[in-house]
Amino acid sequence: MLSTSVLASASVLLSLAGSALAQGCGPGTLCPAATPCCSEFGFCGSGSTYCRGGCNALWSHSLTSCEPEPICQSATYDFTSPNASSLVLMNATGFNNDATRYAWTLDKGNIAWSPQGLGMILTETNGGTRLSTTRYVDYGTITASLKTGRWGGVVTAFITMSDVKDEIDWEFPGSATTQGQSNYYWLGVANYSATNGETTDGLSDTYDNFHNFTIDWQPETLQWLVDGAVVRTVQKNDTLKTDSSGTRYEYPSTPSRVQISIWPAGISSSAQGTIEWGGGMINWADPDYVANNNSFVVYVENLSIVCSSWTQPAPGAQSYIFTGNDSTGVPQIGMSNQSFISTTGSTLVALAAVVSL
Repeated sequence: MLSTSVLASASVLLSLAGSALAQGCGPGTLCPAATPCCSEFGFCGSGSTYCRGGCNALWSHSLTSCEPEPICQSATYDFTSPNASSLVLMNATGFNNDATRYAWTLDKGNIAWSPQGLGMILTETNGGTRLSTTRYVDYGTITASLKTGRWGGVVTAFITMSDVKDEIDWEFPGSATTQGQSNYYWLGVANYSATNGETTDGLSDTYDNFHNFTIDWQPETLQWLVDGAVVRTVQKNDTLKTDSSGTRYEYPSTPSRVQISIWPAGISSSAQGTIEWGGGMINWADPDYVANNNSFVVYVENLSIVCSSWTQPAPGAQSYIFTGNDSTGVPQIGMSNQSFISTTGSTLVALAAVVSL
């Protein structure tokens, strides 16, 4: 099973890489003061493109270079509602990070509305579609009612993704419509072993039927559910690892956006392993594609977020911030009274009062 972060838009990558200021950033390579923010795609810069949603604090100039992350708020998003389109900011250009105004951003691709809900579209030219919540979840229970694709090479995904690459997945690759794949990653470590990934079989057709897929992410236990029934459990204690860096829990523990997507695994630019995992090369002459105006479409009916009772906001808290790393490199998180709304579009570096979790 593969990290859904491979959905990164080629056009965004090329734009960032082509910038005169876009030096790379990553483990051991932090951004300089002049371009302090390490973007989702691993390039240094300033302003909203680099310092907002996806900005990696661990690889930025300092832990306060990235903009604050809007704090969790329990909500249910009904995408069949007549007013559902008001939830989504269709063009994120110039977005000032006001999570009180929009619940979701369309990061790339195209969407459509129907009686079935939010339709996410994949075409031969758009590279797939991804939406992200504007608020972050710091542990919680997230449930999406969705239908998947049924086409080789096409992946439907419902995940949580933190700015430092903690990730929890429900993924549905290719034409397999009676199973779903669950996975988790810690700080972007690409562990595709059976330890991290697992397949749930015996589902009724996921293309024809909506199912409620749940990620129940708590400080000590991570569970995946289908239609209310637990199908997999991971205990934090089971993720304890020891190596030359020390002993640590490789367990997702940092505030994360919820993301839903459809993306192309079966294209020539993908690695062979990705193509095989995704069910082979995409057939752009598939009858479903042709009959639907040259589009593959998957639907999300609704999505709910229940913030964890373990991490209730402190009085006055508005945002999450990174406060440091422990002795093994695991990020430490705090709550801040600093507003997450940007007034200038440039990076916010002032650290407001911090309340420990």
